[in-house]
Amino acid sequence: MLWVIGSVVIVALIGLYAVATYNGLVGKRNQVKNAWSQIDVQLVRRHDLIPNLVNAVQGMMEHEKSVLESVTRARQDAIAAGDNVAQRSLAEAELTRATHALFARAEAYPTLRTNENVQALQEELATTENKIAFARQFYNDAVQRYNTAREVFPASLVAGGFAPAELFAADDATSRAVPEVKLA
Repeated sequence: MLWVIGSVVIVALIGLYAVATYNGLVGKRNQVKNAWSQIDVQLVRRHDLIPNLVNAVQGMMEHEKSVLESVTRARQDAIAAGDNVAQRSLAEAELTRATHALFARAEAYPTLRTNENVQALQEELATTENKIAFARQFYNDAVQRYNTAREVFPASLVAGGFAPAELFAADDATSRAVPEVKLA
């Protein structure tokens, strides 16, 4: 009789562990989804600011049409990437490069450097970029916790239905390159 009670207790403990592990993975997966939505909010904010910036500089940068078109195209590609983390990471990195190129070209136009509307948009975009960086860090931390929780043993025995989450990271060499500074 004692053997049966011991077996039932062991099976109950294993069942409780499986339920607790499963519920923990669900919670971590939901944290990843929440973190992604925080990134998405900031990216949408940036996407909304880009047309205002392009419109503000368009009249003064008539000879820089290719730069303005590349910013617009990069914005459209970023929006089209949707919730695919890998594609979105690449598209957003391209949008960042295009926006930085626009700011670099705008420096050659004194009227743009002193235009209050352009300065306000640049400041707003810089603030948004900082928020994106914080949200990306929060998301990547949540992904790391979730992926670790689903891969460790014995939780991996329960985690069969939980797909790994992808990090939101810069994958290309140009975004990792150190900018060259010339002082001459």
